[in-house]
Amino acid sequence: MNHLRIGNLVPKWPIIQGGMGIGISLSSLAGAVAKEGGIGIISGVQIGYREEDFQKNNLEANKRAMREEIRKAREIAPEGIIGVNLLAAMTTYDELILTAIEEGIDLIVTGAGLPLDLPKMVEGTETKIAPVVSSGKAARLISKVYDKKFGIPADMFIVEGPLAGGHLGFKKEVMESESYMDLEEILKEVLEEIRPFEEKYEVKIPVVVAGGIFDGKDIAHYLKLGASGVQMGTRFVATEECNADLDFKMSYVHARAEDIRLVKSPVGMPGRAIENAFTRKLDQGNIPVKRCYNCLIPCDPRTTPYCISDALIHSAEGTEGLIFAGANAYRVDEILSVKELMRKLVEETKDHLDS
Repeated sequence: MNHLRIGNLVPKWPIIQGGMGIGISLSSLAGAVAKEGGIGIISGVQIGYREEDFQKNNLEANKRAMREEIRKAREIAPEGIIGVNLLAAMTTYDELILTAIEEGIDLIVTGAGLPLDLPKMVEGTETKIAPVVSSGKAARLISKVYDKKFGIPADMFIVEGPLAGGHLGFKKEVMESESYMDLEEILKEVLEEIRPFEEKYEVKIPVVVAGGIFDGKDIAHYLKLGASGVQMGTRFVATEECNADLDFKMSYVHARAEDIRLVKSPVGMPGRAIENAFTRKLDQGNIPVKRCYNCLIPCDPRTTPYCISDALIHSAEGTEGLIFAGANAYRVDEILSVKELMRKLVEETKDHLDS
């Protein structure tokens, strides 16, 4: 079953828990997943939101919390594989990457931009890098830059399709018209684009698929198509160990198919979330920004539709805010322990690989 090998990192199962922020996947969730043989991912986006000096001393609060969450995850899963997810569009991206590296993080996952200088930052360390892409073109560009500037390939690619939750790597008009390529096609394209670099460096570059992966049937399907593993976010929200407030988790349990919708985002690309009072308010017009954290490079507080940090922090704490979710969130009908969820996913996958 396990096709996933990232250099010297070999999880028991080819399942990566997606990094979900703000405050949805921290040490409790990431540590539990790593303990059960998957790869646990801590979201580093505004990770210090519970620190007393978060508003006045944002960077230091985030760095302090980053160290603490990585250490807590290690305590839960001393032998497990732990990663962090950081957006390339963050203004403090470099500082938080270096903080994670100093803590000996196993893996850095980066989307919302092209992490073209990431190899330089991890040089001389054991930390592996996994850019998130939504096209073969992006995978080829990153591979060419890594080859030319650093003489290395990417350690892994995560291919995120159009059914993912949170920020999407597709333009608004493409999502609304549903003229996007499906995940199977994107996977095939990425595998073809990276093959020359695999041949040059005589390595297997694992490609992990994300976006709409819900059960073992899906996992087996993509493994058969050549993926090395899967990344799943939505299923891990509905777990006891997920760091979100219970109200956030129950939004998934109660969601109907028609409640899952696209929303605009300050990042520039659309996102997918669950319909609620916040999204309905957003439909009426921009929500004024009361304070700016200066957290995202493309965000202008004078013109942004809303403050993404406040919207996500509020929802994580169980109050009115933005609840990011994948297209299949409406299929969630119960909250399980991570142990039970991983057991179910592995058994289902094995059954479908054998069929």
